[in-house]
Amino acid sequence: MEGVWFARHMVNRPGNKLTPEIFAGELKREAEGLPIQVDILEEQQIQRLGMEAFLAVGKSSANPPCLIVMRYRGDADSEENYGFIGKGVTCDTGGYCLKPAASMLGIKGDMAGAAAAAGALYAMAKNQVKANVTVVIPSCENRISRESFLPGDVIGSLSGKTIEIGNTDAEGRLILADAITYAIQNERVTKILDIATLTGAVVAMFGFTTAGVMCDDDAWYETFEAAAGHSAEQYWRLPIFKEYKKMVESKIADVRNLSNGGCASITAGMFLKTFASPLPWIHVDIAGTAWVDSPIWEFQSAGATGAGVTTLYYLGKEQENRR
Repeated sequence: MEGVWFARHMVNRPGNKLTPEIFAGELKREAEGLPIQVDILEEQQIQRLGMEAFLAVGKSSANPPCLIVMRYRGDADSEENYGFIGKGVTCDTGGYCLKPAASMLGIKGDMAGAAAAAGALYAMAKNQVKANVTVVIPSCENRISRESFLPGDVIGSLSGKTIEIGNTDAEGRLILADAITYAIQNERVTKILDIATLTGAVVAMFGFTTAGVMCDDDAWYETFEAAAGHSAEQYWRLPIFKEYKKMVESKIADVRNLSNGGCASITAGMFLKTFASPLPWIHVDIAGTAWVDSPIWEFQSAGATGAGVTTLYYLGKEQENRR
């Protein structure tokens, strides 16, 4: 429960009290005394690495972005290393594709995926789970400034792929793309799971009780499903058809960050899949489950729910069980 409470506390924090720098400090402080190594990469380091997609979003704010890497090695005899990639946008105005005023009060919670990944890792470390997990969190703010990226721009990425910008409010997939590549190239993860408050469309599909999931590997999904069975959280697997891949194709870049034919939640996942391949990959969209205005279940309170923490914790337990 401590991991859940930590995630709730982070998501409930006002945006001006949880900038990327403050968030990174909170994550590092929570790891003190635990067998978790934390590295925090600052803006200049991110730039030197070539994380152009991440910086396209993060450079728009006076509060600089940072990349937070957390490593827990609970099983020295195993080569398995799960990579949990959590979206850490601490303030999301939508950029030049500005969100409507009615949506602005929720922009502080766009780092719920990052909080969930970190909360799960703390729980694993405290309970000495025999698993190896690396959490990578790209943390930034999406604001408007003279340096903000614009619809129609073409930007680069750490992977070398170019990206056409169709919507600046589809920023989460941009920073996750670079974080996924970083986890593969620099942390040698063996399987990928990204978790994010990514699309409003998933709320239209499932409301506030169920998160959407995409996966390109049945064995990896079975492991996730087993973990979810212990967590009491609800998920629904969305399809991956070749037609959906075409919806994020671009005429002027390798991929586009906005669908050209609907299916917004699925195509957001398809965008991320292009950066995770060829590793087994799971995408979890908790946009509808990370926050409730009125509690749905008895274990909830109004506000942040800590969605994803228990499922990711039990995913680590599944790694332990399948040794």
